[in-house]
Amino acid sequence: MIRALARLSGLLLVFAQMTAGYAQMPEPDGPSSPPNLQAPGETPRIPTLQALHGVELKDDYRWLEDGTAPNVQAWSDAQNKRSRAFLDGLPGVGTLRKRITGLITKRPASFGGVSLHGGRYFAMRFDPAKQQPDLVVFKTLEPGSRPRVLIDLMKFDPSGSTAMDWFTPSHDGRSVAVSLSKGGSEEGTLHIYDVANGKEMGETIPRVQVGTGGGSLAWALDGKGFWYTRYPRAGERPGPDLDFYQQVYFHKLGTPESSDRYEVGKAFSRIAEIQLQSSEDGKHVLALVANGDGGDNSLWLRGADGWTQVSKDEDGVIGASFGRDRALWLLSKKDSARRQVLRLPLETPSLAKARVVVSGQPGILQRVVPTESRLYVEEMLGGPNRIIQFDLHGKALSSNIPTEPVSTNILGQRLKGDDVLIYTSSYITPSSGLVYRSATGALEKTVLRTKPLADFSDAEVIEEHATSKDGTRIPMFILQKKGTKRNGANPTLLMGYGGYGVSTQPWYSDIAHVLLEQGVVQVDTVIRGGGEFGETWHDAGKLTRKQNVFDDFIACAQRLVELGYTSPARLAIEGGSNGGLLMGAALTQRPDLFRTVVSHVGMYDMIHVEDSPNGQFNITEFGTVKDPIQFNALLAYSPYHRVKDGTDYPSILFLTGANDPRVDPMQSRKMTARLQAANPKGRPVFLRTSPNTGHGMGSPLAARIETMVDVHAFLLHELGVTVKTVE
Repeated sequence: MIRALARLSGLLLVFAQMTAGYAQMPEPDGPSSPPNLQAPGETPRIPTLQALHGVELKDDYRWLEDGTAPNVQAWSDAQNKRSRAFLDGLPGVGTLRKRITGLITKRPASFGGVSLHGGRYFAMRFDPAKQQPDLVVFKTLEPGSRPRVLIDLMKFDPSGSTAMDWFTPSHDGRSVAVSLSKGGSEEGTLHIYDVANGKEMGETIPRVQVGTGGGSLAWALDGKGFWYTRYPRAGERPGPDLDFYQQVYFHKLGTPESSDRYEVGKAFSRIAEIQLQSSEDGKHVLALVANGDGGDNSLWLRGADGWTQVSKDEDGVIGASFGRDRALWLLSKKDSARRQVLRLPLETPSLAKARVVVSGQPGILQRVVPTESRLYVEEMLGGPNRIIQFDLHGKALSSNIPTEPVSTNILGQRLKGDDVLIYTSSYITPSSGLVYRSATGALEKTVLRTKPLADFSDAEVIEEHATSKDGTRIPMFILQKKGTKRNGANPTLLMGYGGYGVSTQPWYSDIAHVLLEQGVVQVDTVIRGGGEFGETWHDAGKLTRKQNVFDDFIACAQRLVELGYTSPARLAIEGGSNGGLLMGAALTQRPDLFRTVVSHVGMYDMIHVEDSPNGQFNITEFGTVKDPIQFNALLAYSPYHRVKDGTDYPSILFLTGANDPRVDPMQSRKMTARLQAANPKGRPVFLRTSPNTGHGMGSPLAARIETMVDVHAFLLHELGVTVKTVE
């Protein structure tokens, strides 16, 4: 995926923090009492019939698809009221709130997204005292350095509902462009700031990004203008097309947006998603154009003679960076399951002139950063990864960059010469930003270090494997307290994603220790559909092969039971977005295998995913109902259509945001109604809808905390865990 989600490590842990909560907080724990479980009430059934490829589909709940309808809003309000009554009354909720709030709000500020421009380091500062992060500027990254706040979003919007989608400084570091969006919508408006005084420069450009396709920007060398992504304005295209057809325009500072110059994009697909960058010498601009979210990209280059297409979707280029040697460095999946690195001279920007520089590595090549005389490459090794280095001719250098076992190591900003910034983390080691000094091979500490509040010295990480239905070996990473016995009685949380080529990687979170403190074993799965083992691993879990993803996850659950980690009565599962689809498939295909389910912003009615704007971007990953073969595959696993009356399903907590631009919240509404009707006297099914957030990006800190409290309290109660107080 071209969006920021593709670079999130530990994605499933993040989803537990993303969707929003409520400002009202219950009183701290009093005497233990049963939670307030109210009957959901009967949801009206209004039958509709739809025929596709000779199959007649009956649907009682299509009326729940219109989130603006008063009767749908009333239904959602009633579901929220019921969910709040239950969640607020759970034993231990006050204890959990105190512990989680302490871990989140008492830790020092952390930093991310560092970029170096004009001798200044720009970064996002995540201050637990604030609902949204600040954009700050450092003179140096040495330990103890204090940044200057450039943009304080809480001053811009004291409600905390405005988020910063992305920022791009000018080459000289004197100006910075930021995309700001509200209420989880991810519909970004561009603002320009003067870095010297932190003041806005007075010109804005709307709809540089939307929640479906994202957006980006590249500055001209002189800082007097920039290329940016632009969505159609009202009147330029029909209403249904306004969140599509992303193109590139050029804006000159000090001029009205109406005079902006069209640059490129009329030849792009309806579901284009564009990432822009400009070379350090300002002579070239690069546009990497994704055709939706399935993993195919085309590459366009702007030089002195305008824009030219360097590669097409079928050419396999999935990443590109400007080198300092007048070349483009390309990451390609063509003719290489584990990918390869190509060098393309800028003076002859034809893919036929590209030369293979790095190929045949044991792992999957993830990202390339060229410096003065070296190539740094991220190599994925089934989830964990390492950073290897070569000279510009592809010769492997003997010096290794030291990494921990079972860790995530991400290439960041290239610095002077051959130095580079590296981010490293593991399940039990906090993330740190380190400067790798090429001359000495040393990793130097910086101010970019997360200081832990939880002590993971009592924890261990174990790698296990399951065998999927077709014999494929599926890795799992298990985080548990040292000395945990395999007696089949451990409460266990199993997590998964399996889509878009996104890799599940080890990542540190203080919050993970909250479940460890309560005796819960946590398991990350490396299932097909992800990118942990390259293109074949992704392709084996997309389109008509999506069932492999669910088979892999179910196999992992069965293996945990076989090995004595847990039992179905003590096994919970959790996932979000595409991982929410996974939750729906798992609970409908093997309801006997799980005790409880938490599913964030998920897709469940796969026949109507593409009816929503972002569903068009997902066709390259899931397929379309317009194709009879893909329709049959979608219908075969569509969780909504697999619900059977009278089945004993696990207890379920669905979470969604009313403003979600990526997964229509109607998906959660319909799945909730269908499951509640399937077995009214069975385990409870809850729906929690936040009225002021979306898919999770940019949710205020208080909302994220309340989500974590609700999810933890629900999981522990349903797994039969009595919450212990931990100081």
